[in-house]
Amino acid sequence: MFLKIYEENPNPKDIREVAEALRKGAIVIYPTDTIYGIGCDINNARAVEMIARIKNINLKKDHLSFVCYDLSQIAEYTKSLDNSTFKVMKRNLPGPFTFIVNANSNVPKLFKNNKKTVGIRVPDNNIIRELVKELGNPILSTSVHDDDEIIEYTTDPELIYEKYQHMVDIVIDGGYGDNKPSTIVDCTGGGFDILRQGKGELEF
Repeated sequence: MFLKIYEENPNPKDIREVAEALRKGAIVIYPTDTIYGIGCDINNARAVEMIARIKNINLKKDHLSFVCYDLSQIAEYTKSLDNSTFKVMKRNLPGPFTFIVNANSNVPKLFKNNKKTVGIRVPDNNIIRELVKELGNPILSTSVHDDDEIIEYTTDPELIYEKYQHMVDIVIDGGYGDNKPSTIVDCTGGGFDILRQGKGELEF
């Protein structure tokens, strides 16, 4: 399904429909404040395994990111954040950042692995945030990459749909995406280590 949703004012009926599909195990491609993402309900093991197959990732080894609605939802999956980490996250989120933090015991249980860290995203995009809010828990997230060696990320939702329509259940058209990924910040070592400089400039 190819579904147009407007970021300024996402239609609640459309958001409910997609959230319901996610609960049933749907794989969804959605816009963020950076590039388009592909994700599913973190609580649906079959959907998580499907994404691993589509993206050719190893759930035991590869870094996984959760899209959360806000900072309070982050607390359910992370060990308690120290004051400086919390302040920096609060200042920069919602925004184009992935913060790598220490995972609590809820994360390994979800993925049957021994993951000690998890990437956290709170994108500055109403569509995906309203979707997470309606779903009631985070969405597993990974980027939609392009096969083109020059263009790393596809920005046109219609082209994304053409490529992925037989692999995913829903592609949300939220307008053109960006072609710059999020900035990845590792907060697990007591500081703020920029692993990838993307769209976001971290403010302290």
